[in-house]
Amino acid sequence: MARMTMIEAVRSAMDVSMERDDDVVVFGEDVGYFGGVFRCTQGLQAKYGRTRCFDTPISESGIVGTAIGMAAYGLKPCVEIQFADYMYPAYDQITQEAARIRYRSNGDFTCPIVLRMPTGGGIFGGQTHSQSPEALFTHVCGLKVVVPSNPYDAKGLLIAAIEDPDPVMFLEPKRLYNGPFDGHHEKPVTPWSKHDLGEVPEGHYSIPIGKAEIRRPGSAVTVIAYGTMVHVALAAAEEMGIDAEVIDLRSLLPLDLDTVVQSVTKTGRCVMVHEATLTSGYGAEVVALVQEHCFYHLEAPVVRVTGWDTPYPHAQEWDYFPGPARVGRALAEVMEA
Repeated sequence: MARMTMIEAVRSAMDVSMERDDDVVVFGEDVGYFGGVFRCTQGLQAKYGRTRCFDTPISESGIVGTAIGMAAYGLKPCVEIQFADYMYPAYDQITQEAARIRYRSNGDFTCPIVLRMPTGGGIFGGQTHSQSPEALFTHVCGLKVVVPSNPYDAKGLLIAAIEDPDPVMFLEPKRLYNGPFDGHHEKPVTPWSKHDLGEVPEGHYSIPIGKAEIRRPGSAVTVIAYGTMVHVALAAAEEMGIDAEVIDLRSLLPLDLDTVVQSVTKTGRCVMVHEATLTSGYGAEVVALVQEHCFYHLEAPVVRVTGWDTPYPHAQEWDYFPGPARVGRALAEVMEA
């Protein structure tokens, strides 16, 4: 089986989908001839032509508005927002139009669009190239929100997203594009070519949206994470020598609550990890659900490990970025409670 980076897996998903379905179109800023700022669309224009893979003006609201119109017409746009930080001008189109079409039309119209966005930090991008805005989407009824943590999932989930009849926000942790970063910025990154989850089938397959994956079974404490933080959580559990069960949510909306509840009921302890800021972050919703469904099984308060309540700091990136040391301290805290 071929081994791919996450970039190559995302590209393969679009390639397979465009080959299978002529209604799938790909567009965004610099995605055509240039192949995208991270080269995720490289070669697609040459293979499928300028009518199916094309560049757009620098106008996120225009990109998303065009995608919504095309979707209502019957096409299946898979568009790229160059960085998740750039999606704010399109937020009205996403939340008031794309998310509402099915409901406003009583099911006569759907909006089968995918909005791909590189997300998160760890690349010294500063405050306008490192944000994690997933909670701004999970609050909106009518959207689905997906965050893969590895190439295998990235391809399978992106194909599922393209085939989904409703709008899907597909957030790609850019720090994982070339390897499974575990938070140790001072160490070389292991490439996906040396990781089992870098093995990606070349043909068509899909992973159901709304199903989490247990990356590390355990019985002492449940660690819930997604995206880059999955690898940070795995590193922390290994370094602390704690029998932690690590859950990769993969899909934030819909959420696989059953897997979360079963795990916390078994372990009695829970740590939630995400890169976005603490206040009103997605982890707050997960913690509330754990409290509702697992209260009588909890042996300690649920602990969150997150980014700070500040704009993403360039100079203090590795203090802001939740690393294995911070997650390890949280694990120790809940185990000692």
